[in-house]
Amino acid sequence: MRAKDCMSNEVVWVNPNSTVCDVAKLMNEKHIGSVPVCDENQNLVGIITDRDIILRSIACEKDFKQTKANEIMTTDVIRTSKDTDISWVVGIMSKNQIRRIPVVENEKLVGIISIGDLARSKKLLNQEVAECICHICNCSNQNAE
Repeated sequence: MRAKDCMSNEVVWVNPNSTVCDVAKLMNEKHIGSVPVCDENQNLVGIITDRDIILRSIACEKDFKQTKANEIMTTDVIRTSKDTDISWVVGIMSKNQIRRIPVVENEKLVGIISIGDLARSKKLLNQEVAECICHICNCSNQNAE
């Protein structure tokens, strides 16, 4: 199975000059926890998570109505291509404790794979998804009592 078999094709994104306030409103409206940041050609240049908004904007007392996405976004984005084997995607999400991975083709954003997409996939083994979730949540390092 390839990334294209599991990814969501309809991805909302923002541009680097969007305000943090607009990004947060979009996340709320779409019920999502991250938003890719793309240039005018839809090339992926970063990603903003709800955690980024809290730690890099609100906690730093930045004016979220004036602060731009490019000031708080993560620029070193782990990404994949449509033809990547889904086992690699699951492994990289587990290893890096990330819940979403953008899918690009020639740097252009074409989709996104979330932990929810993996869970809904009929082709993945439940064990693979469960292990991925445990690694992302760091459950595997905690002792059961």
